Amino acid sequence: MTVKAAAASDDAHFQFVSFRVGLRAFGVDIVSVREITQWAPTTALPNQAAYTLGVLNLRGTIIPVHDLRVRFGENPTPPDETHVILIVSISGQTIGLLVDAVSDIVTIHPDAILPVPAQVTTAQADALCGLVQGDDGMVAILRLDHLFETPANAA
Repeated sequence: MTVKAAAASDDAHFQFVSFRVGLRAFGVDIVSVREITQWAPTTALPNQAAYTLGVLNLRGTIIPVHDLRVRFGENPTPPDETHVILIVSISGQTIGLLVDAVSDIVTIHPDAILPVPAQVTTAQADALCGLVQGDDGMVAILRLDHLFETPANAA
């Protein structure tokens, strides 16, 4: 995530794409977002992580699609045409994230990103790089490279 690099300049700003998973709001660095596409059925593969729905053929590229609800320890999302897949790049790997809805593109000053409280001890706490106060509550900014293991960051 480029938050710390952007903080070096007084007029630097950080942009993220905000989205909803259930009642919670999350955001990811806009630089990692490749596109947003409507839900399409996936093809399940054997021996995948519980949060992996399967793969999707997106214009000739096979992309694994992950259910963020399951990744966060909740019940699976029953996907339908109202859901979207956020196509992101993590350490050079392209994956899809099943989300309920994409909300907005938000531009903020890096100083507006609040630290994650030390008392947050969930298994995914290291996948959070900060919190931002939004119009409808807090938005948790995700560090996707800590949330999903890819060949480039698995070591």
